[in-house]
Amino acid sequence: MAKIRDISVNNPLLALKNRNFRLYWLGMCVSLAGTWMQNTAQPWLAYSLTDSPFLLSLTGVMQFTPLIFLSLPAGVLIDRIPKKRILLITQSSSLAVTLCLALLVWTGQVRYWHILVASAALGVVNTLDMPARQSFVVEMVGKEDLGGAIALNSMAFNLARVFGPALAGVVMTLYGTAMCFYVNSFSFAAVLLVLAFIHPAYSPPPPAERRGVREEIMEGLRYIRRKPYLIRVMGGIFVTLLFAGNYNVLVPVLAKTVLGMGESGFGILLSCLGVGSFFGAAFVASGSRQGPREYILRRFPYLVAALLLLTGLSRQFVPAALCLAGMGFFLVSYTSTANAAVQYRTEDRYRGRVMSVYVLVFCGCAPLGNLVSGAVAEHLGASAAYWICGAGILAMSLPLRMLQGKAGKE
Repeated sequence: MAKIRDISVNNPLLALKNRNFRLYWLGMCVSLAGTWMQNTAQPWLAYSLTDSPFLLSLTGVMQFTPLIFLSLPAGVLIDRIPKKRILLITQSSSLAVTLCLALLVWTGQVRYWHILVASAALGVVNTLDMPARQSFVVEMVGKEDLGGAIALNSMAFNLARVFGPALAGVVMTLYGTAMCFYVNSFSFAAVLLVLAFIHPAYSPPPPAERRGVREEIMEGLRYIRRKPYLIRVMGGIFVTLLFAGNYNVLVPVLAKTVLGMGESGFGILLSCLGVGSFFGAAFVASGSRQGPREYILRRFPYLVAALLLLTGLSRQFVPAALCLAGMGFFLVSYTSTANAAVQYRTEDRYRGRVMSVYVLVFCGCAPLGNLVSGAVAEHLGASAAYWICGAGILAMSLPLRMLQGKAGKE
């Protein structure tokens, strides 16, 4: 098999010349801005209601736990059913769930358990939505523009991460938390609107022989087992995000208990993380012509770990903000590269199942990571949680280092 670095990829901006992808990307930009406003408001609301980092961490557990149990059968459905139809269902469901939560907050009836239920419902929806969105991109642009399209999606995601939290901080201060949920609810309508005008240029045919769900799941897992490269990339993603994907738990605790900041300061800290993430996505996009770069997969997790350790030492806003920005840069560069690497190495007929496993690895480590970081922050404080997370990446990445070094040779 040819090495990934030998694959020729078009300029990432060329993906926007594709009408379908251009419409999709614009709709996702609107939706992602609303999502990041809710991602800022929801943990702040949960922490305000409970004043407990551990209970705050349970909201993340509830959101990502469904992925653990449902991702594999979801991959089979995604390979069987047109991706556009799936997205119409998932985006409509997300609109309904967030609108219900907005109404509860607006009327003052919201309770902590409401947030848990809403998180679990969105987790079920995202089990289908996330791998379907990942797989849908290649049907719009083809493999020739896939790298650029993934990079542009990552840039949109992280640009929303820049402005969404800062805007959420202002909106929460002026209009209350409920308004952030309302904005997110109506932002899903933007995606539903553009999906009505999108007609994919290519859609892989459904399996000629319809087998049982369990048999198709096992077929997908056997395919991944035959691809050591996929296993290595996914293993690195699991280790890194297990300890570095807990910003929704640790950043509000850091802002409130260590830095003594309120909603606006919390929003600014998340925006700093988003600024670094945006530039990380732009960095990956700038080199997409050469395909995924192996040195990013090998080295960047260690840089993320170092910045987690430094964040734990921070006692002032500026050092903490700079560490979060750097962490965002290296983490998003790493995850975007891993996403592209997995998609390049996957055959079309297995794409839904492989991406469902990738999403399971990407998001499935969050419940465990949230519980660990929340429990440590509860008993030892936010600084200790950052130190343990940084040390965890360093310790668990060492066994993968030799395998990662050989990843590009297969």
